[in-house]
Amino acid sequence: MDIELIDPELRGPVRRLPPLPIGNRLVLRLVRAASARIPAARADDVRVRDVVGAPAPLRLYRPVADAVPAALYWVHGGGYVLGNPRMDDARCVALARTLGITVVSVDYRLAPEHPFPTPLDDCLAGWTWLHRNAAELGVDPARVALGGASAGGGLAACLVQRLHAEGGPAPAAQWLNSPMLNDRTAARRDLDAVKHRVWDNRRNATGWRAYLGGEPGAPTAPAFSVAARAADLAGLPPTWIGVGSVDLFHDEDLAYAERLRAAGVEVTADVVPGAPHGFDSWARRTGVTRRFHARADGWLADALGVPRG
Repeated sequence: MDIELIDPELRGPVRRLPPLPIGNRLVLRLVRAASARIPAARADDVRVRDVVGAPAPLRLYRPVADAVPAALYWVHGGGYVLGNPRMDDARCVALARTLGITVVSVDYRLAPEHPFPTPLDDCLAGWTWLHRNAAELGVDPARVALGGASAGGGLAACLVQRLHAEGGPAPAAQWLNSPMLNDRTAARRDLDAVKHRVWDNRRNATGWRAYLGGEPGAPTAPAFSVAARAADLAGLPPTWIGVGSVDLFHDEDLAYAERLRAAGVEVTADVVPGAPHGFDSWARRTGVTRRFHARADGWLADALGVPRG
């Protein structure tokens, strides 16, 4: 992809990003090991701890004082093959601090060792724990949003669909950052030549193949494995979807937003011009990211009934 298509403020950071050959099992293990050693977040005004005894590993972020009775259940990204809650420590701490909410982040098991449905089952187990412990956490179960980024956004969207279908505790809103929603994108070989920055279609195919245990784009897929394949989206909660204009997932994300609207769901789509995949995690200090986060956080605050300012 031509660097000129990327916002000038993001060009320097994106050039410094190392390659991510996730198809190499040895490299994948090394990257996982490195991410597991990310230093824990430290914040005087937010308590961060790992939950002991939960049915799925969870990381809890709570304001020290003046917490509001609302929460975000968060699912990290990583193409279904990488990642852990620590990679999003800074973002989750900031949300707990800025909005005064409790944030619960799930450490789901990763493909290819644990393909579908294990990651989604882990996410469901953590969501159930949050609701069962809502009173102890000082959280109103009716004021819990479900969100995630990239593959985590895809899992979050699938979990919302599953909860709706099975009558589980429904989220107040879904909050999806550049979600990985459609395996059929990975099956499009014409997109390989575009060479999207950060996350291209060859990596996309690798991630989907690991997660589904087969080739992406097959005629059918198991229920709740691919958010974009759901036939009926009616009855889902208000939704925010943010994505960059030069993100591989741009088209599939906006297509999902349009399908939600057609089904009667309230949707806000925030498209960031010239932004590649994951820009708000690897270019956190830029004005592009600060403005994006301000809009996203404002929407979440409104959805959860959290006073602004």
